[in-house]
Amino acid sequence: MWSLPLVRHTDVPVRVTESFILSGYRFPNYSLRQCLASAFRPTNETGNFWTHFLPIFVFAFHFMEVFTWEKVPEPSNPFFYPFWNYFLGVLYLLLASSLAHLLNSMSLIIREICFFVDYGTISAYTVGSSLAYFYYIHPQAGIPENGPCAHNSSERKSLNADEQIWPSESSPTQFQLFFESLYIPSSCLVAIICVLTCCNTRQRWRKYRYAVRTLVFLLPFFVSSTPVFYRLLSPSSNSTPSSSPHLSSTMAAFFYRHCFWLVVSAVFNISKIPERVSPGNFDIWGHSHQWFHCCTFLSILDELHMIKVEIRALLLNPMLLLPPSTPPRLPGPTFWSTYGIMVLLQGCIASIIAWFGWQAYQIYAPEQKKLKCC
Repeated sequence: MWSLPLVRHTDVPVRVTESFILSGYRFPNYSLRQCLASAFRPTNETGNFWTHFLPIFVFAFHFMEVFTWEKVPEPSNPFFYPFWNYFLGVLYLLLASSLAHLLNSMSLIIREICFFVDYGTISAYTVGSSLAYFYYIHPQAGIPENGPCAHNSSERKSLNADEQIWPSESSPTQFQLFFESLYIPSSCLVAIICVLTCCNTRQRWRKYRYAVRTLVFLLPFFVSSTPVFYRLLSPSSNSTPSSSPHLSSTMAAFFYRHCFWLVVSAVFNISKIPERVSPGNFDIWGHSHQWFHCCTFLSILDELHMIKVEIRALLLNPMLLLPPSTPPRLPGPTFWSTYGIMVLLQGCIASIIAWFGWQAYQIYAPEQKKLKCC
């Protein structure tokens, strides 16, 4: 398994080739053991695997740091349900991406399914981000100082679903109504649209597949980032009691860096630089998809830091915890409003993947039989 020959782009099916990558291909008939062993060989997928597999441990380290803070609730506290869903979304994304690049040479059919799952986990990650934004980066910037937050709150109690964190105005704005009623459903709908579109690029729009896949994920970014845009653009955002000016500026800095890395990753994914300018010289190390992986992870890491800033603000500012007698408008996280939504979404995505997988089987099963005969 350690000495299986690598082949050139002319020796593998066209479906397996990547633009401007001329060598380092694995023929699509590897066994599972051979695929796993190829992680330690210099193929054109080795860097793609490690640039998303190793970040799993980096992300987990920074994620778990929250639970080392002083006076933080238990990890099982409902307050952290959105945070754990965000963690699972990122974990699935990184793991599915790395395994898709590692296992895609088992067969043409498995290759398609691997990347269908990859697209599905990206969409699930965007909904995990939306849940974290919904419960931690909330649209309360326009609340006047004489509103409910101006009153002294009772002594901090356990953060659970029965205690309300977010105050409300007597006349909520249109944005707040959208945020409360449509934000999460919109994120889920957009996520499903993204999965359908990206899976379709495996059969259609092949010439522009990288541009389509990149641009289609702009939609969930804008939908998910709505509360952040509101916080940054609202003229009264500086007076919000949710955080100090220092924490607000820190949140903004992390968000701008998050956006920067997303833009850079999109440039790499669409332009195919540097291999476009020097085909054959970046087949194993340094091609655009590896830089794309690095930049997307840096964007996720800055997003995590941004969410942690908001969590710290919520935990350290007792003014955010209203007395139980306060009429609730936006309820706190529950199992069904977090894990339930993610499970339902995963079910929808799994059905989409199964349908496209069946289509791929019908298309590639005859071709795969010919490859085995060869």
